[in-house]
Amino acid sequence: MAAELAARAEDGRRPAPSRTARTSAKGEQTRARLVAAARTLLAGEGFARFSTRNVAALCGISHGMCHYHFQDRTALIVAVVEDIGPEWIGPMEAAVDGPGTFAERAERVIGLLTQPEGPDLSRLHSALHWFALNDDRVRAAVDGDYRRWRECFVRLFQVLADEHAGAFDPVPPGTALAAAADGLAALQSLDPGVDPEATVRILVAGLAGAAVRRDP
Repeated sequence: MAAELAARAEDGRRPAPSRTARTSAKGEQTRARLVAAARTLLAGEGFARFSTRNVAALCGISHGMCHYHFQDRTALIVAVVEDIGPEWIGPMEAAVDGPGTFAERAERVIGLLTQPEGPDLSRLHSALHWFALNDDRVRAAVDGDYRRWRECFVRLFQVLADEHAGAFDPVPPGTALAAAADGLAALQSLDPGVDPEATVRILVAGLAGAAVRRDP
């Protein structure tokens, strides 16, 4: 009983969560709901009906509340770009930056590149690319993510360069693999009969061989 009374007394001395903290948490929840709704609209209907008004309606909140959290439609689209980044870039960064030789890291990369991109994420990327062509702020956000994506492959080939005493610049083969991977993803979305593993293995082996090859 004494221990229980002491615990209650201790609870009584703990400050209750402030109103500001509660409001902030609720605001973050609302913001997250808006981003999720924006993703749903972009993946389902692309840019045809995308607007802050439609996103707010899907969330069941007022249009004014949407603009309280996001100044305009572009700010909401940029938030979507930031939200999906960890989903497709994070695993590749982990595969490249994890321990192991070039061959071991390349195997992890090949494993990721041969996994088909989910239809929702594929449609999201397509919609975001369209907005990037027409809005400089979206373009900057999308470009930033693709720079991170390309840098993964440059770091992969940096490992190979280090294994060969810096025999080559890792940027060209890394950039070439990133571009080829993007093209393969687009091709797979149109033709499911493409063999992604065989294609990626040829790409990695060919680029690695060309990078370390020296003229006699």
